[in-house]
Amino acid sequence: MTDLPLTIAGRTFHSRLLLGTGKYRDLAEMQAAVAASGAEIITVAVRRANLGQDQNEPNILDSLPPEHYTILPNTAGCFDVETAVRTCRLARELLDGHKLVKLEVLGDEKTLYPDVTATLQAAEILIAEGFEVMAYTNDDPIIARELEQLGCVAVMPLGAPIGSGLGIRNKLNILTIVENAQVPILVDAGVGTASDVAVAMELGCDGVLLNTAVAAAQQPVLMAEAMRHAVQAGRAAFLAGRMPARRYASASSPIDGIFF
Repeated sequence: MTDLPLTIAGRTFHSRLLLGTGKYRDLAEMQAAVAASGAEIITVAVRRANLGQDQNEPNILDSLPPEHYTILPNTAGCFDVETAVRTCRLARELLDGHKLVKLEVLGDEKTLYPDVTATLQAAEILIAEGFEVMAYTNDDPIIARELEQLGCVAVMPLGAPIGSGLGIRNKLNILTIVENAQVPILVDAGVGTASDVAVAMELGCDGVLLNTAVAAAQQPVLMAEAMRHAVQAGRAAFLAGRMPARRYASASSPIDGIFF
């Protein structure tokens, strides 16, 4: 099977790995990890990172120039519709009319699970205002379908709670979302290591967004490189089509037709 590049909102990308910018020791480490990952889409929490709001602090865009990367502002830390919508509007102003955003509206501070009702409401408002919304949600296929029907340009179901590193806990739900989608599906949240990324890609996901798995690794730059390879390997395995799983052995060298 011939692969096609990842396309989101009419933009084409060679890398299927999206990387976050939080939790690194410093900007230099973040820059090195981004470079090692090969990621082209870099997500930035508007409420936590300086995109030009504070003239007295380093601007993260100096480290990640928009001419080299697609900056994906996100609404991390927003717990209601109004705050999430206002944050996207602020990002649009700071980034000269930039329309592509990652929407997340969280339900509570302990689990950081998404509030799907608020997410649907915020998505509807933002899409009506011309935003291109990539929506973070739970792994419910029905909610994923509703977000797509609203006009989201990508749907991003969690693999596990944000920052947990537990990997994909419900493969069948992710598979169902992928099989029914007409927009890109990207696993977002819960990835802990490269094998988790490979699983997501083998399920047919169009990409993976992660942050903590790299930033909290003992060697973030090396882990970023591992994630890059995992995306490529998992995608290749999906395209190749895995062998059927069998309960019993099946000899690699069958005895039928052998010479005695």
